[in-house]
Order: sequence, then structure tokens, then C-alpha cells
Amino acid sequence: MKQSITPVRVGRYTLPNRLAMAPMTRSRAKFDGTPGEQAAEYYSQRASVGLIVTEGTQPSDDGQGYLTTPGIYMPAHIAGWKKVTAAVHGKGGHIFIQIMHAGRMSHPDNTPHHRQAVAPSAIAPGSQMFTATGMKDIPAPRALTTEEVRRTVADFRRAARRAIEAGADGVEIHGANAYLVQQFFAPSANTRTDEYGGSSANRARFAIEVATAIAEEIGADRTAIRLSPGTAMWGIDEGAEGPALYRYLVAELDKLGLAYLHIAHSGDEQLLGDIRALWKQSLILNRPGRPRDQIGADVASGLADLEAYGQMVLANPDFVARLKTGAPMNEADRASFFGGAAQGYTDYPALEVATAA
Repeated sequence: MKQSITPVRVGRYTLPNRLAMAPMTRSRAKFDGTPGEQAAEYYSQRASVGLIVTEGTQPSDDGQGYLTTPGIYMPAHIAGWKKVTAAVHGKGGHIFIQIMHAGRMSHPDNTPHHRQAVAPSAIAPGSQMFTATGMKDIPAPRALTTEEVRRTVADFRRAARRAIEAGADGVEIHGANAYLVQQFFAPSANTRTDEYGGSSANRARFAIEVATAIAEEIGADRTAIRLSPGTAMWGIDEGAEGPALYRYLVAELDKLGLAYLHIAHSGDEQLLGDIRALWKQSLILNRPGRPRDQIGADVASGLADLEAYGQMVLANPDFVARLKTGAPMNEADRASFFGGAAQGYTDYPALEVATAA
């Protein structure tokens, strides 16, 4: 654990420790995509971690999947995020906005324009999604034309510029967890016959073009990407070629000199080791469900430069202080993960408050 509390250089920044807040959808934005009134307090409460990665933030109307998720493409969004970044910086923290296009993981009832979702191919994920009127089957998306794929790359580029205008230290591309970027990787979601489908190199093309465009727009040292090799959820099946695609993709992304690569690990240790060997910049590793006594193990072994934590940071605004002192952790309240107000969002007690109580 001790190595986790040492400084580390990530892109253009020196972070005070090697602990990151993993991106977590909280569904508390306003209906127009502006971050909610309590977002600045929520994120700034957790500013002692080395790096905050925000919840997934859509780059366009088409990019929204869930109800009340934030955007970063309108003036109101920029103004809302400025309050968040200022609050985090006021406490000495660093914050990257995660840009997330949901692709087919969307429902028309949840989006501003109420249109059919877009994706690499017109294949439904075979799952349901929460809407304002309850759970509904996710309908089949519309396949993006080749020109629309290129316009979507441009949407990511513009969103990155707006994130910097909003005061973010950088952006993380959401290339994981069955959303648009990963949908291009998976043969179960991508049956295209143009340059974005077929071979592993073609299926990796969209991710590489998005990363390249953002690096050109805001600087590679403020650009990052999150991947989840082997994720099998919501109809995603990367097939036998999946590991080879990721080896190719990581090697190509490494050439860009990005700030970091964020891996949501699903168990293939051989592939993880190969990725570590291929990647020359900082690597953040998120192992879901990692027990407290294993915090810092991947940093200590050299497998990761930072480790990301979700629920433990969500429930413990003073996560770093609790690690340093050995204090017990608050338990996360799953019932308040999505939507609502302060409960389960900004009301988790800090150490001194909990001790006094």
C-alpha cells in the first residue's frame, strides 16, 4: 500500500499519489445534460485521490444512453463542468472528463432527440434499459454510414476541446464496457464491410482515429483511453481474435504518447501482462472487487502505475486518509447508485465525522 501514496507523473501532471477514482455513472445530471447542482461537491469531496475520472459524459445527442447523464457539447454543459473542475482544483485535485458514446446501449426515451440509437451495425444488444416509464427492451440501432463514423470521430474531438474549455485536466475516451468504441471491436456487434469492419485492424480503426483526433486537438499528454479486454456483457463477444485485436490496438495507441491507458481487468492475466509490456506510458489498472488488503499490489509489482477504485471511493470521500490510517471504510449503498439527491452521493461521512459520531 505504501507505494500507492507516492507521487507519479501522468501526462503533463505530477499526481500526489497513485490512486484514481474510477468512472461511475450516477445519473444525477439535469435533463439537458448539465451536471447537477451537487456534482461539484461530490467530486471535490474526493479530490485527495491522485486522479478523478468522471462519470461517462456524452459528446452528442446521439451519444446519450441513460437518463440524466451529463454531456460536454453545449455551452450549458461547459458552464456546469466549470463549477466541478474549479471545486476539484480548489482542493488540489486533478480531474479528467470521460467521454462516453453509448452507441446501441441506448433507448430513444432517454435522449434529447428521441431518435433511434446508432452503432457499428444494426444489431440489438438483447438487453433492457431503465427509462422514465420503467425497464424497456433496447431496440435495434441504426448502422452508422461510413461518413457518419467520421463525423462521430469529430464529435469526440469537439467534446474534448469543450472539456478543456470547462477546466478539465484532460479527457479519457470510454473504450470499454460494451459502449460504442468497444462495439466496433466485437464481431457480435460489428458486421461492417467498410474500413471499420472485418479484420482486427479495421475494427480497431475507430478507437485509433478517436484517440488521434483528440490528441491532435488537446495534446496527447491530456488524452487517455479506457479499455476492458474480454468484457462479455450486453451482447458483446470479441471472439477468439479478441486478444490479438487488443495487442494490435495497444501497440498502435502507444505510438501516440497518450497520458495513460486505463484497463478494466476481466481476468486474462497473460493478456494484461502483454499489454503492460506494449504500453510505455502510465497504466491505470482497475480490478473490480479488489479486497482492501490487495490495494497497492499491482503498483508494487510494476504491473500498474496507478490503481483505480470505484465503490470504495464513492463511499469514502476521504479514501486516501482511511488507507493511510488504517481506518474502516464506509459501505457503499447500492440503492442510491443511480439517480436521487444527496443521499448516497454527497452525504457519506468523512473520517472525522464518523469518529465523532
